[in-house]
Formats: sequence, C-alpha cells, structure tokens
Amino acid sequence: MTATRDPLPVRPLTAQDFAPFGDLLDTTGAPDKIINQGLCGRYHDRARIDVDGGRTGLSLFDAQPRTLPYRLEMLERHPLGSQAFLPLHQNPFLVIVAPDANGRPGQPQAFLTEPGQGINLLRGTWHGVLTPLFAPGLFAVVDRIAPEGEDPDANLEEHWLTTPVEVVAAQATALRS
Repeated sequence: MTATRDPLPVRPLTAQDFAPFGDLLDTTGAPDKIINQGLCGRYHDRARIDVDGGRTGLSLFDAQPRTLPYRLEMLERHPLGSQAFLPLHQNPFLVIVAPDANGRPGQPQAFLTEPGQGINLLRGTWHGVLTPLFAPGLFAVVDRIAPEGEDPDANLEEHWLTTPVEVVAAQATALRS
C-alpha cells in the first residue's frame, strides 16, 4: 500500500471557514427580499461568478458517490473562471480545497456540506474533484464555457500529489443521508 500523509479530518462547512476559497450557497437567515406576491424569499447574489473570456454556462454533472475514508490523489483549479456546484438533492457532499502555495496546492482542507448547501469556488482555487457521498450525485454547475477554438484544457490545471492524503470523518462529523 502506498504511504499517505497525516489523515485530513472532514469538518462542517461554514461561510467563514470557506471564504478564502469561495462562497457558501445556502438559505440561512432572512431572505434579502420577498417576491412573487409574498410567496418566495430571494437570497440575492450569493456567488461571485467570475469568468475571463468565454461565457457563463450551466451544466449538469452526475458523479458517482465516494466513501470515507477517501484517498485524495489530485487537486485541480480553473484559472479562467469560478465554478459553482448546486446539489439537486438534499444529501451532504465532501468539499476539498487548498490555498495556493507558489503555483501549487498548499495544505488541503476538507469540509462537509449541510443538506441543501452549495458552493462557489473562486477563480484559481485548488480543489478536489466533485465528491458526493451518497447517490444521487446530481449537481447543477455554473462555470466558464470556453469560446469556440480555445484549447479545452486552457481552464484546467491539475496537480497530482506525490503522497496521497487520506480524508477521514472527524469524530464530531455525523454523515447523514
């Protein structure tokens, strides 16, 4: 078996802890405005969508569920645009991010969303792949769509870890489906 670094515990996702990497998308607190004849709360402008060239698009991703412990072997980032993940289910999912350390991922951090929460990763944020822990793994994703003729890999940078990281459930983290 290949050696791994110290285990990386998963902790609950909070707006404050996630702020250096992106935006927490949820409906906690009072809505910013009541619309639709008083029957709908609007939580306005919750994601800093940011694309360079191209256009903003909405795609659907259907990812296979993973389990904890999870073996983190690769992180990626998108230098030309942010990327928002909105679950089309009420299951928590795993979010792995890392600060930039001179063009490479720094120390990873692992978070577990609450049911119904989504995330928006800021442009250039190192992150793990989409990691649902339960089926279905269906997500709406808002990100940059490359203009015709652009290299499809222009907005993708991958970094394979020399030593994988084992992501483990923290004692206080209860996984629920």
